[in-house]
Amino acid sequence: MFKPNSKNKEPNGYLIIFQWSGTLIFIYSSVTKNYIAGNTGGFGNVQAFTAIQINEQIKNTNMNQTGYDILHDPRRNKGTAFTIEERKKYRLEGLLPEVVESLKTQLLRVNEQLEHFERPLNKYVYLLQLLDNNETLFFKTIMDNPVKYMPIIYTPTVGDACIQFGHIFRRPRGMYISINDKGKIKNILKNWPQEDVRFTVVTDGERILGLGDLGMSGMGIPIGKLCLYTACAGVPPEYTLPVVLDAGTNNETLLNDPLYPGLRQKRVKGKVYEEFIDEFVYSMNEVFPDICIQWEDFAGTNAISILEKYREKVCCFNDDIQGTAGVIVSGMLTACKITCKPIEEHKFLFLGAGAAAVGIADLTTKVLMELGKTKEEAYSNLWLFDSNGLVVKSREDLKEHKKPFAKDHEFIGDFLEAIRSIKPTAIIGLSTQKGAFTKEMIELMSELNQRPIVFPCSNPTSRSECTAQEAYDWSGGKAIFASGSPFSLINKSGKISYPSQGNNIYIFPAMGLAVYATKSKRVTDGMFIAALHSLSNQVTKSEIERGLIFPPIQDILNVAAKTAADITEYIFEKGLARIERPADIESFIRSKMYKPEYQ
Repeated sequence: MFKPNSKNKEPNGYLIIFQWSGTLIFIYSSVTKNYIAGNTGGFGNVQAFTAIQINEQIKNTNMNQTGYDILHDPRRNKGTAFTIEERKKYRLEGLLPEVVESLKTQLLRVNEQLEHFERPLNKYVYLLQLLDNNETLFFKTIMDNPVKYMPIIYTPTVGDACIQFGHIFRRPRGMYISINDKGKIKNILKNWPQEDVRFTVVTDGERILGLGDLGMSGMGIPIGKLCLYTACAGVPPEYTLPVVLDAGTNNETLLNDPLYPGLRQKRVKGKVYEEFIDEFVYSMNEVFPDICIQWEDFAGTNAISILEKYREKVCCFNDDIQGTAGVIVSGMLTACKITCKPIEEHKFLFLGAGAAAVGIADLTTKVLMELGKTKEEAYSNLWLFDSNGLVVKSREDLKEHKKPFAKDHEFIGDFLEAIRSIKPTAIIGLSTQKGAFTKEMIELMSELNQRPIVFPCSNPTSRSECTAQEAYDWSGGKAIFASGSPFSLINKSGKISYPSQGNNIYIFPAMGLAVYATKSKRVTDGMFIAALHSLSNQVTKSEIERGLIFPPIQDILNVAAKTAADITEYIFEKGLARIERPADIESFIRSKMYKPEYQ
């Protein structure tokens, strides 16, 4: 609730002075272990207080503004749910209708209003306005029906929201830091009203989903991701901060759009860009010492180099690389159970060899090595195919991150021919090319395998390598399917197929909850391996029999709590936590989870 703004020495100890809005000072003595209250005009009428009393005083001071201000503070606003006593106390009388409504009644109204919108983008705009107006009601809406609303606040709708960002923009959320702010980023970050921030999702907008360079309009991604931290895993929203780093854009459509709110210049590259990122990282850690940085939707080479540069220096991770890898490898493990063949006996062919594909291949390598494979043996099970063809050693155009997976094999320029030659048990699509998995490819996979694994992982839906319907039809119902974007269940001649979505929400929110609860010093690959095993183990036998390879989305909070608990076990085992180990880790994790309830 409060933070010290000065520390003065006391004989044999110290005094910490707490100031609130320039009018109230609390003093803590390390000698007497007591709190003293006074005012800025001198410490007359000094009185001892407990910490609980001080927090209550601050709460009352915070609420002791005009009722109009309270109604326009999304974190404090209850709208029509303010009680009669609260309306009197906080000068809200006359500012609200007479009836006091429950949160349940307010939720009923929100759901009814949302039904009036046909376009998902309009529903997105409505929900973001609700977040700006009443944070508790917003999260209650999402958490009450995640299956219905997560595709609205994140993929696939968030892709359209980013494309249209400048046109649907209403109220700023988060922080907007441009390359022109170099040299003063630390001071700019201090403008954020919350002093204790634990998570930031940050993008430079260069590779938004499968949509390419959207510049500052990529801010929709950090906003959406942090909403999911709370909605899927209960990370308290007050500890989150969305950030966009505006280094320009090479998107001519945006540069010529009068409503584009970002820098109107080509992207800055090279040393100046690297200095910009460097200043941001160290400024964030200085202003917010307990921060964890989630890198999001940076272009492939930047994504890899930034992660490698900072992962051992600060608490950070890249969800496109590590989060995607965790979810997809977990899906692979579960799919292997359906095939009745262990993962060590499978051969994976990736269509796409960017940061996400290499991240999945790298994490799969680590999982296979845990199971007894050598690195070379693990590599032999993993094949990459990029925009120029099969990744083989004879190619001279390979970037460094692809070389470990290059094979001593003849070059093949056609993916169908690569399937015919390599005979994979699974194809993983990360190409962002709609329709890249053709009928001939799926049919060939079905000839080669009794249960072919088909994972078109590209986002949004418009970029998926194939649809669920296509995968099931072309494979004669044999395919084990998971996609990056959601597809509806399929009923064909009375047989129902349940397409799984390999959504990162199964991993990154749980990772965030574990890091938040433990104040972990770092985010490691071992933590993602703990998460992926936890996730796979939570898929029940009956769900596997129905063809599901991930737990149902509607149970995401419980899934996240269990996954976070397993990650937390690993954090304590490896000495990464900055708190004492609790007696019951799962109960401890659940005690840290935000609940959308009025206080």
